[in-house]
Amino acid sequence: MPRKVRDANLETRTARSRLPVRHKPFFRLIEPGLHLGYRKLTSGPGTWLARRYIGEGRYTVGNLRTPAAELVLADDYEDADGERTLTFAQAQRAARGPRSQWSGSGGYDVAQAADEYLRSLESDGRSPDAVRDARYRIEAFVLPQLGNVKLAALTTERLRRWRDGITNALPRLRTRNGETQRHRWIEGEDAMRARRASVNRTWTTLRAALNLAFNEGKVDSDIAWRKLKPFRRVESARVRYLSVAESRRLINACEPTFRLLVQAGLQSGARYSELARLVVSDLNPDAGTLHIRTSKSGKARHVVLTSEGKTFFAQLTAGRSGENPMFPKAWTKSQQIRPMSEACHRAKIRPPASFHTLRHTWASLAVMAGMPLMVVAQNLGHADTRMVEKHYGHMSRSHVVDAVRKFAPTFGFRKAARGQ
Repeated sequence: MPRKVRDANLETRTARSRLPVRHKPFFRLIEPGLHLGYRKLTSGPGTWLARRYIGEGRYTVGNLRTPAAELVLADDYEDADGERTLTFAQAQRAARGPRSQWSGSGGYDVAQAADEYLRSLESDGRSPDAVRDARYRIEAFVLPQLGNVKLAALTTERLRRWRDGITNALPRLRTRNGETQRHRWIEGEDAMRARRASVNRTWTTLRAALNLAFNEGKVDSDIAWRKLKPFRRVESARVRYLSVAESRRLINACEPTFRLLVQAGLQSGARYSELARLVVSDLNPDAGTLHIRTSKSGKARHVVLTSEGKTFFAQLTAGRSGENPMFPKAWTKSQQIRPMSEACHRAKIRPPASFHTLRHTWASLAVMAGMPLMVVAQNLGHADTRMVEKHYGHMSRSHVVDAVRKFAPTFGFRKAARGQ
Protein backbone atom coordinates (compact mmCIF):
# COMPACT_ATOMS: atom_id res chain seq x y z
CA MET A 1 0.00 0.00 0.00
CA PRO A 2 1.51 3.41 -0.96
CA ARG A 3 2.56 5.51 1.98
CA LYS A 4 0.55 8.58 2.89
CA VAL A 5 2.39 11.82 2.12
CA ARG A 6 2.30 14.59 4.74
CA ASP A 7 2.07 18.30 3.95
CA ALA A 8 1.66 20.92 6.66
CA ASN A 9 -0.08 23.35 4.28
CA LEU A 10 -2.64 20.95 2.81
CA GLU A 11 -3.50 18.09 5.16
CA THR A 12 -5.84 19.99 7.50
CA ARG A 13 -8.68 22.41 6.80
CA THR A 14 -7.15 24.88 9.25
CA ALA A 15 -3.87 24.93 7.35
CA ARG A 16 -5.67 25.32 4.00
CA SER A 17 -7.73 28.23 5.36
CA ARG A 18 -4.50 30.20 5.78
CA LEU A 19 -3.50 29.80 2.12
CA PRO A 20 -4.06 32.78 -0.20
CA VAL A 21 -6.74 32.61 -2.89
CA ARG A 22 -5.17 32.14 -6.31
CA HIS A 23 -5.93 30.48 -9.63
CA LYS A 24 -2.70 28.45 -9.66
CA PRO A 25 -3.13 25.33 -7.48
CA PHE A 26 -0.87 24.38 -4.57
CA PHE A 27 0.83 21.10 -5.54
CA ARG A 28 2.47 18.33 -3.50
CA LEU A 29 4.46 15.48 -5.00
CA ILE A 30 2.91 12.20 -3.80
CA GLU A 31 4.85 9.77 -6.01
CA PRO A 32 7.26 10.09 -8.97
CA GLY A 33 5.46 11.78 -11.83
CA LEU A 34 2.27 12.46 -9.84
CA HIS A 35 1.32 15.58 -7.87
CA LEU A 36 -1.82 16.23 -5.87
CA GLY A 37 -3.09 19.80 -6.19
CA TYR A 38 -5.42 21.99 -4.15
CA ARG A 39 -7.06 25.07 -5.64
CA LYS A 40 -8.22 27.72 -3.15
CA LEU A 41 -11.36 29.51 -4.31
CA THR A 42 -12.74 32.92 -3.37
CA SER A 43 -15.80 31.29 -1.79
CA GLY A 44 -16.85 27.78 -0.91
CA PRO A 45 -14.61 24.74 -0.52
CA GLY A 46 -11.48 24.24 -2.60
CA THR A 47 -11.06 21.51 -5.18
CA TRP A 48 -8.57 18.67 -5.58
CA LEU A 49 -6.55 18.17 -8.77
CA ALA A 50 -3.96 15.73 -10.09
CA ARG A 51 -0.95 16.56 -12.25
CA ARG A 52 0.69 13.68 -14.14
CA TYR A 53 3.96 13.59 -16.05
CA ILE A 54 3.39 12.30 -19.61
CA GLY A 55 6.95 12.45 -20.95
CA GLU A 56 9.06 14.88 -22.98
CA GLY A 57 8.91 17.47 -20.21
CA ARG A 58 5.11 17.71 -20.37
CA TYR A 59 2.38 17.34 -17.75
CA THR A 60 -1.39 17.02 -17.87
CA VAL A 61 -3.56 18.57 -15.17
CA GLY A 62 -7.15 17.65 -14.37
CA ASN A 63 -9.66 18.00 -11.57
CA LEU A 64 -10.46 14.93 -9.51
CA ARG A 65 -14.01 13.89 -10.34
CA THR A 66 -16.58 11.46 -9.04
CA PRO A 67 -17.88 8.59 -11.23
CA ALA A 68 -20.74 10.96 -12.10
CA ALA A 69 -18.15 13.50 -13.37
CA GLU A 70 -18.78 15.97 -10.51
CA LEU A 71 -15.87 17.98 -9.13
CA VAL A 72 -14.29 16.49 -6.01
CA LEU A 73 -14.20 19.04 -3.18
CA ALA A 74 -11.90 19.41 -0.20
CA ASP A 75 -13.28 18.96 3.31
CA ASP A 76 -12.85 22.66 4.03
CA TYR A 77 -16.36 23.16 5.46
CA GLU A 78 -17.98 19.71 5.54
CA ASP A 79 -16.80 16.35 6.80
CA ALA A 80 -15.46 14.03 4.11
CA ASP A 81 -17.90 11.52 2.64
CA GLY A 82 -15.30 9.50 0.72
CA GLU A 83 -16.80 10.33 -2.68
CA ARG A 84 -17.65 13.99 -3.38
CA THR A 85 -15.79 15.50 -0.41
CA LEU A 86 -12.33 14.15 0.39
CA THR A 87 -9.61 14.72 2.96
CA PHE A 88 -6.01 15.23 1.88
CA ALA A 89 -5.28 11.52 2.46
CA GLN A 90 -8.37 10.38 0.56
CA ALA A 91 -7.51 12.71 -2.34
CA GLN A 92 -4.09 11.05 -2.57
CA ARG A 93 -5.70 7.64 -2.96
CA ALA A 94 -8.10 8.97 -5.59
CA ALA A 95 -5.24 10.57 -7.55
CA ARG A 96 -3.25 7.30 -7.47
CA GLY A 97 -6.22 5.28 -8.76
CA PRO A 98 -7.01 4.56 -12.41
CA ARG A 99 -7.30 7.80 -14.33
CA SER A 100 -10.79 6.95 -15.55
CA GLN A 101 -11.97 6.91 -11.91
CA TRP A 102 -11.12 10.55 -11.38
CA SER A 103 -11.30 12.09 -14.83
CA GLY A 104 -14.68 10.87 -15.99
CA SER A 105 -13.09 9.97 -19.35
CA GLY A 106 -14.94 6.73 -19.94
CA GLY A 107 -17.95 8.30 -21.65
CA TYR A 108 -16.46 11.56 -22.90
CA ASP A 109 -16.92 11.89 -26.66
CA VAL A 110 -15.91 14.31 -29.40
CA ALA A 111 -19.21 16.19 -29.26
CA GLN A 112 -18.73 16.93 -25.56
CA ALA A 113 -15.14 18.02 -26.16
CA ALA A 114 -16.23 20.32 -28.97
CA ASP A 115 -19.00 21.86 -26.86
CA GLU A 116 -16.58 22.50 -23.99
CA TYR A 117 -14.11 24.07 -26.42
CA LEU A 118 -16.69 26.48 -27.83
CA ARG A 119 -17.63 27.54 -24.30
CA SER A 120 -13.96 28.14 -23.53
CA LEU A 121 -13.62 30.40 -26.58
CA GLU A 122 -16.56 32.49 -25.41
CA SER A 123 -15.29 32.70 -21.82
CA ASP A 124 -11.80 33.67 -23.05
CA GLY A 125 -13.26 36.69 -24.83
CA ARG A 126 -12.64 35.52 -28.39
CA SER A 127 -14.40 37.60 -31.03
CA PRO A 128 -17.90 36.57 -32.14
CA ASP A 129 -16.53 35.93 -35.64
CA ALA A 130 -13.89 33.53 -34.34
CA VAL A 131 -16.44 31.64 -32.24
CA ARG A 132 -18.89 31.56 -35.15
CA ASP A 133 -16.24 30.16 -37.50
CA ALA A 134 -15.22 27.46 -35.01
CA ARG A 135 -18.88 26.51 -34.42
CA TYR A 136 -19.55 26.27 -38.16
CA ARG A 137 -16.55 24.01 -38.77
CA ILE A 138 -17.47 21.76 -35.85
CA GLU A 139 -21.13 21.44 -36.80
CA ALA A 140 -20.52 21.02 -40.54
CA PHE A 141 -17.44 18.78 -40.62
CA VAL A 142 -16.71 17.28 -37.19
CA LEU A 143 -19.94 16.25 -35.51
CA PRO A 144 -21.54 14.35 -38.43
CA GLN A 145 -18.62 11.89 -38.64
CA LEU A 146 -16.97 11.98 -35.21
CA GLY A 147 -19.48 13.45 -32.75
CA ASN A 148 -20.39 10.16 -31.06
CA VAL A 149 -16.86 8.74 -31.01
CA LYS A 150 -15.32 8.39 -27.54
CA LEU A 151 -12.03 10.21 -27.13
CA ALA A 152 -10.41 7.03 -25.87
CA ALA A 153 -11.43 5.26 -29.12
CA LEU A 154 -9.84 7.83 -31.43
CA THR A 155 -6.86 6.60 -33.42
CA THR A 156 -4.53 8.36 -35.81
CA GLU A 157 -5.85 6.24 -38.68
CA ARG A 158 -9.46 7.13 -37.88
CA LEU A 159 -8.65 10.82 -37.77
CA ARG A 160 -6.70 10.56 -41.02
CA ARG A 161 -9.67 8.90 -42.76
CA TRP A 162 -11.93 11.66 -41.47
CA ARG A 163 -9.54 14.37 -42.69
CA ASP A 164 -9.09 12.82 -46.12
CA GLY A 165 -12.84 12.28 -46.42
CA ILE A 166 -13.71 15.95 -45.99
CA THR A 167 -10.80 16.90 -48.24
CA ASN A 168 -12.18 14.86 -51.13
CA ALA A 169 -15.80 15.88 -50.54
CA LEU A 170 -17.17 18.68 -52.70
CA PRO A 171 -16.97 22.12 -51.02
CA ARG A 172 -20.25 23.43 -49.65
CA LEU A 173 -21.98 26.44 -51.21
CA ARG A 174 -24.22 28.88 -49.38
CA THR A 175 -27.69 27.32 -49.31
CA ARG A 176 -31.02 28.66 -48.05
CA ASN A 177 -32.44 27.09 -44.90
CA GLY A 178 -34.57 24.09 -45.72
CA GLU A 179 -33.02 23.51 -49.15
CA THR A 180 -30.72 20.65 -50.08
CA GLN A 181 -27.10 21.55 -49.47
CA ARG A 182 -25.42 22.73 -52.69
CA HIS A 183 -21.78 22.05 -53.60
CA ARG A 184 -19.23 23.13 -56.19
CA TRP A 185 -16.65 21.15 -58.11
CA ILE A 186 -12.95 21.25 -57.30
CA GLU A 187 -11.22 22.20 -60.54
CA GLY A 188 -7.47 22.59 -60.85
CA GLU A 189 -4.50 22.27 -58.57
CA ASP A 190 -4.98 25.65 -56.94
CA ALA A 191 -8.55 24.77 -56.00
CA MET A 192 -7.31 21.57 -54.33
CA ARG A 193 -4.61 23.55 -52.52
CA ALA A 194 -7.26 25.93 -51.22
CA ARG A 195 -9.40 22.97 -50.17
CA ARG A 196 -6.55 21.43 -48.20
CA ALA A 197 -5.82 24.78 -46.57
CA SER A 198 -9.46 24.96 -45.45
CA VAL A 199 -9.29 21.40 -44.10
CA ASN A 200 -6.15 22.36 -42.15
CA ARG A 201 -8.10 25.14 -40.45
CA THR A 202 -10.87 22.70 -39.55
CA TRP A 203 -8.28 20.23 -38.22
CA THR A 204 -6.75 23.02 -36.11
CA THR A 205 -10.17 23.66 -34.55
CA LEU A 206 -10.77 19.97 -33.79
CA ARG A 207 -7.25 19.47 -32.44
CA ALA A 208 -7.66 22.46 -30.11
CA ALA A 209 -10.87 20.91 -28.74
CA LEU A 210 -9.16 17.54 -28.22
CA ASN A 211 -6.14 19.15 -26.55
CA LEU A 212 -8.41 21.03 -24.16
CA ALA A 213 -10.10 17.76 -23.20
CA PHE A 214 -6.74 16.09 -22.69
CA ASN A 215 -5.38 18.96 -20.59
CA GLU A 216 -8.48 18.81 -18.39
CA GLY A 217 -8.04 15.10 -17.81
CA LYS A 218 -10.92 13.79 -19.92
CA VAL A 219 -8.74 11.28 -21.81
CA ASP A 220 -5.57 9.39 -20.97
CA SER A 221 -3.46 10.19 -24.04
CA ASP A 222 -3.24 12.68 -26.89
CA ILE A 223 -0.98 10.50 -29.02
CA ALA A 224 -3.72 9.81 -31.62
CA TRP A 225 -3.97 13.44 -32.74
CA ARG A 226 -0.37 14.40 -32.01
CA LYS A 227 0.70 11.98 -34.74
CA LEU A 228 -1.60 13.45 -37.40
CA LYS A 229 0.07 16.39 -39.13
CA PRO A 230 -1.68 19.01 -41.28
CA PHE A 231 -1.25 19.15 -45.04
CA ARG A 232 2.03 20.82 -45.98
CA ARG A 233 2.71 23.59 -48.49
CA VAL A 234 -0.93 24.58 -48.92
CA GLU A 235 -0.77 28.22 -47.75
CA SER A 236 1.31 29.53 -50.64
CA ALA A 237 -1.39 31.15 -52.79
CA ARG A 238 -0.45 34.46 -54.37
CA VAL A 239 -2.10 37.36 -52.58
CA ARG A 240 -4.57 39.14 -54.82
CA TYR A 241 -4.54 42.93 -54.67
CA LEU A 242 -5.80 45.77 -56.84
CA SER A 243 -3.69 48.41 -58.47
CA VAL A 244 -4.49 52.07 -57.80
CA ALA A 245 -6.14 52.29 -61.22
CA GLU A 246 -8.28 49.21 -60.54
CA SER A 247 -9.24 50.57 -57.14
CA ARG A 248 -10.46 53.80 -58.71
CA ARG A 249 -12.48 51.89 -61.30
CA LEU A 250 -14.02 49.77 -58.56
CA ILE A 251 -15.02 52.82 -56.51
CA ASN A 252 -16.65 54.46 -59.52
CA ALA A 253 -18.55 51.25 -60.31
CA CYS A 254 -20.07 50.86 -56.83
CA GLU A 255 -23.59 51.97 -56.01
CA PRO A 256 -23.44 55.02 -53.68
CA THR A 257 -24.13 53.33 -50.32
CA PHE A 258 -21.68 50.49 -50.95
CA ARG A 259 -19.08 52.92 -52.33
CA LEU A 260 -18.59 54.39 -48.86
CA LEU A 261 -17.81 50.95 -47.43
CA VAL A 262 -15.34 50.16 -50.23
CA GLN A 263 -13.56 53.48 -49.76
CA ALA A 264 -13.34 52.82 -46.03
CA GLY A 265 -11.79 49.40 -46.69
CA LEU A 266 -9.18 50.83 -49.04
CA GLN A 267 -8.35 53.69 -46.68
CA SER A 268 -7.99 51.56 -43.53
CA GLY A 269 -7.20 47.96 -44.48
CA ALA A 270 -9.87 46.92 -41.95
CA ARG A 271 -11.96 43.78 -42.35
CA TYR A 272 -15.59 43.97 -43.48
CA SER A 273 -16.89 42.88 -40.06
CA GLU A 274 -14.72 45.48 -38.31
CA LEU A 275 -16.02 48.28 -40.54
CA ALA A 276 -19.64 47.16 -40.15
CA ARG A 277 -19.39 47.55 -36.35
CA LEU A 278 -17.94 51.08 -36.40
CA VAL A 279 -19.81 53.96 -34.80
CA VAL A 280 -19.13 57.65 -35.31
CA SER A 281 -17.22 58.00 -32.03
CA ASP A 282 -14.69 55.37 -33.18
CA LEU A 283 -13.06 58.07 -35.31
CA ASN A 284 -10.56 60.25 -33.49
CA PRO A 285 -10.25 63.23 -35.85
CA ASP A 286 -7.45 64.83 -33.84
CA ALA A 287 -5.20 61.76 -33.84
CA GLY A 288 -6.39 60.60 -37.25
CA THR A 289 -7.18 57.06 -36.07
CA LEU A 290 -10.03 54.56 -36.17
CA HIS A 291 -10.75 52.55 -33.04
CA ILE A 292 -11.45 48.92 -33.94
CA ARG A 293 -13.05 47.74 -30.72
CA THR A 294 -13.29 44.05 -31.57
CA SER A 295 -11.03 42.44 -34.15
CA LYS A 296 -10.75 38.84 -35.33
CA SER A 297 -8.46 38.04 -32.41
CA GLY A 298 -10.82 39.70 -29.93
CA LYS A 299 -8.36 42.52 -29.24
CA ALA A 300 -8.88 46.21 -29.89
CA ARG A 301 -6.54 48.31 -31.99
CA HIS A 302 -6.19 51.81 -33.44
CA VAL A 303 -5.80 52.11 -37.20
CA VAL A 304 -3.72 55.10 -38.26
CA LEU A 305 -5.17 56.90 -41.30
CA THR A 306 -3.47 58.83 -44.06
CA SER A 307 -4.39 62.48 -44.65
CA GLU A 308 -6.75 61.31 -47.39
CA GLY A 309 -8.25 58.77 -45.00
CA LYS A 310 -8.73 61.36 -42.27
CA THR A 311 -10.58 63.61 -44.71
CA PHE A 312 -12.78 60.77 -45.94
CA PHE A 313 -13.87 59.63 -42.47
CA ALA A 314 -14.27 63.21 -41.24
CA GLN A 315 -16.71 63.90 -44.10
CA LEU A 316 -18.49 60.62 -43.40
CA THR A 317 -19.08 61.47 -39.72
CA ALA A 318 -19.51 65.27 -39.90
CA GLY A 319 -22.35 66.58 -37.74
CA ARG A 320 -23.48 63.15 -36.54
CA SER A 321 -23.92 61.88 -32.99
CA GLY A 322 -21.16 59.65 -31.61
CA GLU A 323 -23.36 56.60 -30.96
CA ASN A 324 -24.68 56.49 -34.54
CA PRO A 325 -23.40 53.77 -36.88
CA MET A 326 -20.49 54.98 -39.00
CA PHE A 327 -22.23 54.06 -42.27
CA PRO A 328 -25.76 55.18 -43.18
CA LYS A 329 -26.75 51.62 -44.08
CA ALA A 330 -26.44 48.79 -41.55
CA TRP A 331 -24.21 46.09 -43.06
CA THR A 332 -24.70 42.56 -41.73
CA LYS A 333 -22.96 39.25 -42.37
CA SER A 334 -22.31 38.47 -46.07
CA GLN A 335 -24.26 41.48 -47.38
CA GLN A 336 -21.12 42.73 -49.11
CA ILE A 337 -20.76 39.72 -51.44
CA ARG A 338 -23.32 40.57 -54.12
CA PRO A 339 -22.62 44.34 -54.44
CA MET A 340 -18.88 43.60 -54.59
CA SER A 341 -19.39 41.08 -57.38
CA GLU A 342 -21.63 43.46 -59.33
CA ALA A 343 -19.16 46.35 -58.95
CA CYS A 344 -16.27 44.17 -60.17
CA HIS A 345 -18.34 43.16 -63.21
CA ARG A 346 -19.09 46.80 -64.08
CA ALA A 347 -15.45 47.80 -63.47
CA LYS A 348 -14.22 44.90 -65.66
CA ILE A 349 -12.03 43.51 -62.86
CA ARG A 350 -11.15 39.91 -63.72
CA PRO A 351 -11.18 37.68 -61.82
CA PRO A 352 -13.65 39.41 -59.48
CA ALA A 353 -12.17 40.61 -56.19
CA SER A 354 -13.67 39.91 -52.78
CA PHE A 355 -14.10 42.56 -50.11
CA HIS A 356 -11.12 41.05 -48.28
CA THR A 357 -9.03 41.94 -51.35
CA LEU A 358 -9.31 45.57 -50.24
CA ARG A 359 -7.37 44.66 -47.09
CA HIS A 360 -4.71 42.94 -49.19
CA THR A 361 -4.64 46.00 -51.46
CA TRP A 362 -3.96 48.40 -48.58
CA ALA A 363 -1.19 46.16 -47.22
CA SER A 364 0.40 45.37 -50.59
CA LEU A 365 0.54 48.96 -51.80
CA ALA A 366 1.83 50.13 -48.40
CA VAL A 367 4.64 47.55 -48.38
CA MET A 368 5.62 48.35 -51.98
CA ALA A 369 5.77 52.03 -51.06
CA GLY A 370 8.34 51.23 -48.35
CA MET A 371 6.25 51.06 -45.16
CA PRO A 372 8.08 48.95 -42.51
CA LEU A 373 6.53 45.52 -42.05
CA MET A 374 6.02 46.04 -38.31
CA VAL A 375 3.95 49.17 -38.97
CA VAL A 376 1.84 47.28 -41.51
CA ALA A 377 1.34 44.45 -39.01
CA GLN A 378 0.26 46.82 -36.23
CA ASN A 379 -2.25 48.65 -38.44
CA LEU A 380 -3.70 45.34 -39.65
CA GLY A 381 -3.96 44.02 -36.09
CA HIS A 382 -1.33 41.24 -36.23
CA ALA A 383 0.67 40.46 -33.09
CA ASP A 384 3.94 40.32 -35.04
CA THR A 385 5.24 40.47 -38.61
CA ARG A 386 5.01 36.75 -39.44
CA MET A 387 1.76 36.97 -41.40
CA VAL A 388 2.84 40.18 -43.12
CA GLU A 389 6.19 38.67 -44.11
CA LYS A 390 4.45 35.54 -45.38
CA HIS A 391 2.00 37.37 -47.63
CA TYR A 392 3.70 40.66 -48.48
CA GLY A 393 7.38 40.29 -47.58
CA HIS A 394 8.44 39.68 -51.19
CA MET A 395 7.07 43.14 -52.09
CA SER A 396 9.12 44.97 -49.49
CA ARG A 397 11.91 47.38 -50.39
CA SER A 398 14.11 45.63 -47.87
CA HIS A 399 17.89 45.64 -47.60
CA VAL A 400 17.84 42.27 -49.37
CA VAL A 401 16.10 43.73 -52.42
CA ASP A 402 18.36 46.78 -52.44
CA ALA A 403 21.50 44.68 -52.04
CA VAL A 404 20.58 42.26 -54.84
CA ARG A 405 19.81 45.06 -57.27
CA LYS A 406 23.01 46.85 -56.34
CA PHE A 407 25.49 43.98 -56.30
CA ALA A 408 24.09 41.15 -58.45
CA PRO A 409 25.84 40.80 -61.84
CA THR A 410 24.48 42.30 -65.04
CA PHE A 411 25.40 41.04 -68.51
CA GLY A 412 24.68 43.87 -70.92
CA PHE A 413 21.85 42.05 -72.67
CA ARG A 414 20.34 44.20 -75.38
CA LYS A 415 16.82 44.16 -76.66
CA ALA A 416 16.67 42.06 -79.78
CA ALA A 417 15.85 43.84 -82.98
CA ARG A 418 12.39 43.17 -84.40
CA GLY A 419 12.38 40.06 -86.55
CA GLN A 420 15.46 38.50 -84.90
